[in-house]
Amino acid sequence: MESYGDALDERMRLAAFEQIRCLDAAYDHIPWAEIEKGFPFEHSRISLASRPRGIFKPKEMKFLLSIRTVIPRTGRRVWYEDQIDVHRKFFENTESIDYDFMDGSVDSPPNRWLREACEKRIPVIYLLGIAPGLYQAIMPAFVTDWNPVSRKAGICFHAPDRHEDEIPRTPEEKRYAFRVVKQRIHQGQFRESVLSAYGSRCALSRISERRLLDAAHIIPDADPELGQPVISNGLLLSKIHHAAFDGHLIGIDPDYGIHVSKHLLDQTDGPTLEALKGLAGRKLRLPKRTRDHPDRDRLAKRYEEFKAME
Repeated sequence: MESYGDALDERMRLAAFEQIRCLDAAYDHIPWAEIEKGFPFEHSRISLASRPRGIFKPKEMKFLLSIRTVIPRTGRRVWYEDQIDVHRKFFENTESIDYDFMDGSVDSPPNRWLREACEKRIPVIYLLGIAPGLYQAIMPAFVTDWNPVSRKAGICFHAPDRHEDEIPRTPEEKRYAFRVVKQRIHQGQFRESVLSAYGSRCALSRISERRLLDAAHIIPDADPELGQPVISNGLLLSKIHHAAFDGHLIGIDPDYGIHVSKHLLDQTDGPTLEALKGLAGRKLRLPKRTRDHPDRDRLAKRYEEFKAME
């Protein structure tokens, strides 16, 4: 990690980053309950973030450690409408995003921490809300601007092909790093929206373990016309059903009927295969909201591909 003049802070920051990497490897999106546990350092635990404040510096550290954007819980409203608003700033910009100061004086401690991070080019953790209580960690992030008039800080991100703690310096580097982050957010947004629409249960098997579930595209995202990461282009499938769907071993027709390939039906190979074969003739389990149902035109196109493989 590039030195910014405080050896103890740098060591703690390395430990915090390592904890986030471990959580990132264990979860598709990190639960707040895990973030709230903090990170181990020598014989103590240090906080990673604060529930009431989005701009956070642990008392044990000298400089800003993390900033956070939250997806609010809004009673019975479907949260992914809020999510679109929270994430809009990412998709309206190309190099960096604005992060609002805390209320009060521009010289209040949280706003001063942002300024210090900007002046000293300190790498920080950006925790982006993907769903209520779930976060995508983007790190390192850098505060590249601090504006007391607009009361906003500019945040840019690390380019994957650069040294981890090297701040992007040219507009081209910033745009590249930002484009990579946007792609990750798109994927996370799509997954959590599809999970929410299907009540976190596989549309074929009703499995509910999040770590066994994928948001499958009906039309792959490489298709510029129909491959958008929208709920109507998604199916919530367990990993084995996702693999079978992508391999054209399972097909779904525009009336939501489930078909199993003759290749599978002709095989005999244990209970897992029998469960797949047993899906033939059943109907897809649909989201509660009609507008979240799989798009029939997309299903029709994908079903034609399934039939062509028979």
